[in-house]
Amino acid sequence: MSGTKMELATQIDAKEHLFVSFTGKNYPLGATLDKQGCNFSVHCQEGKRVELCLFDKNENQIDSFFLIPAHSHLWHIYLEGVTAGQMYGYRVHGEYQPKNGLLFNDKNLLIDPYTKCLSKIQHSFVQSQSDYNDTYVAKSVVVDDHFDWQNVEKPAIEEQHRILYEVHTKGFTRTNPNIPLPMRGKYRGLSHPESIKHYQSLGVTSLQIMPVFSFVSEPRLKDLGLTNYWGYNPINFFAPETRYAQYDAIAEFKTMVRELHAANIEVILDVVFNHTAESGSDGLILSFKGFDNKQYYTFENSKLGLDYQRYSNHSGCGNTVNLDFSWSLKITMDALRYWVTEMQVDGFRFDLAVTLAREAQGFTERSAFFKALLQDPVLSDVILIAEPWDIGPGGYRLGAFPEQWKECNDRYRDTMRSFWRGDTGIVSEVAMRLLGSHDFFPIGLRTNTTSVNYICYHDGFTLDDMVSFQDRHNQDNGENNRDGHGHNLSANYGCEGPTKDARINTLRQQQKRNMIATLFLSQGTPHFLSGDEMGNHQSGNNNAYCQDNQISWINWDQSKADLALFKFTSQLIALRKSSRLFGDLILNDDELVSDQVQWYHPDGYVMGQSDWHASNSQALAVELKEADPAGEHWHLILNASTYQIACQLPELPDNKDWYEVMDTNCPSGELIEDPKKVVSPVFAKAHSILLFKAKLRD
Repeated sequence: MSGTKMELATQIDAKEHLFVSFTGKNYPLGATLDKQGCNFSVHCQEGKRVELCLFDKNENQIDSFFLIPAHSHLWHIYLEGVTAGQMYGYRVHGEYQPKNGLLFNDKNLLIDPYTKCLSKIQHSFVQSQSDYNDTYVAKSVVVDDHFDWQNVEKPAIEEQHRILYEVHTKGFTRTNPNIPLPMRGKYRGLSHPESIKHYQSLGVTSLQIMPVFSFVSEPRLKDLGLTNYWGYNPINFFAPETRYAQYDAIAEFKTMVRELHAANIEVILDVVFNHTAESGSDGLILSFKGFDNKQYYTFENSKLGLDYQRYSNHSGCGNTVNLDFSWSLKITMDALRYWVTEMQVDGFRFDLAVTLAREAQGFTERSAFFKALLQDPVLSDVILIAEPWDIGPGGYRLGAFPEQWKECNDRYRDTMRSFWRGDTGIVSEVAMRLLGSHDFFPIGLRTNTTSVNYICYHDGFTLDDMVSFQDRHNQDNGENNRDGHGHNLSANYGCEGPTKDARINTLRQQQKRNMIATLFLSQGTPHFLSGDEMGNHQSGNNNAYCQDNQISWINWDQSKADLALFKFTSQLIALRKSSRLFGDLILNDDELVSDQVQWYHPDGYVMGQSDWHASNSQALAVELKEADPAGEHWHLILNASTYQIACQLPELPDNKDWYEVMDTNCPSGELIEDPKKVVSPVFAKAHSILLFKAKLRD
């Protein structure tokens, strides 16, 4: 109690309380348990009084206390006798003046912004404020943070070896028959030995887990009989989502992290700090709005100043969290630090990260958010991945994040999709993307691993759908197929959707191998969508955010072709890991230490200016070799055309020969286990990649 244990003389009324109250402390924020009881502290800037309400196990209110105001707009109290599991919430008394940004209403029970646990699954809002009832609001829960980590340490994955593998906590294991039914779709399912065996067989190093902050569904989805499956609609930044747990969300999340770390697999969380589930002016008051609406969010300008009934909507979800406000920034930093220290995660992928660096004049590379992360002794040393855009003014900022950040590179995605579906005249951009997108991430300023390269992400087509559908098929989303991206750069190769045509299916499998090979042979950090290694599909739905069903759940019933694709993918990952050049090409101005890169026309001559800009070009080749003559030496040929081409290999010293390592046209879909020596010319079949390695003669 640190000298603060002074019993309060006044309370809400003269009734006898279940707990003995004391002044308590203003820090730390949230509910902090000790052996005698619990300290409660919350920030509220313009409220008149803050009331702490306690609930029994049936969520009936049993007691309430007014908190003590302190400096910095902090309110606090200590209750002796409170134990772990106690449910609580807050009511803030004050003025309700929406036009002035004030939404204080003691009828609203509020979730503690710092709560580490919520009492139940809150699937959706009620429809309006007039329908409001405490029973709809999840209660905050006092927790005991103790957990046995069994001396398991975090993995030490080298930057150039990191392979991101994006998973949804429920969807990844929901239909896996090898996982016990109670664990399917749960945190423990992601770390079950069968799941870990899959990750290790594939060769990925890092799980990028889709949102696990407690979230709710929008009323519109409830009306359609749908749900916010992806989880990009948080109501709290600390509490793990309870629907992914059997009993105890915190303990089961920590167990998942511990088991993954024991298997040397990193845990990276996809996090949403750009908006909350309280939506805009028509949304309910569930937490942040009730404590300090006009500060936690940003608003549009009018002739008379800020219009507090028009929330900024840079997220497209109804509101925008204001990280230019010191307490919004503090809660964000505290939440990130909590997930790193208490929950032991290894890093974060920030949804719509541009929003987090918006200040009064818009996005700035010198934002307080960036500065706070850089100086923080804990957060400055974790993995930081940006989705470098939002839908606000000037929202596309690829390449504009600080040097310690990695950035999701949609230009890589679009270029490679376009090239492999047969678009012509883009070989110069293909070359740029293959070698790390240095037009966005300049050599000397950003590392090779800055560019997070991907072909598929959770939003958009799966790899199988990308070669099976020309158009999106999102009718099940209830928006007349208007939602989702319309520019998919996909192709169906002759038939929309599944077909029994052997020629089409063979070509589709080959195109999947081409894009997988391109991804893992490119400079950058590869991001791979779970299920793409085994033919998972979503029936052409490219925006399955609301489909908590077979559309989004990964299908573990694998065909012969699916098994072959898994083997091919794992072989490519192993090849990448075994090679320094494919993971860490050194390019700088010092020729003595630089690796050597040479681009060739398939005919064998060095690419000239006219070749780079030829409007009909669909093929190119690149030679990669270490500065040391005895080091690695590769030659890669990409042919996206519809016809076979004869290719000349670069000349080698007399003591070396070329060996063929991979041909994506190979019917078995495997790398060549016993490479054979080859001589020019070699023949690249239509829609294929050839990979050769120079070896010293025996």
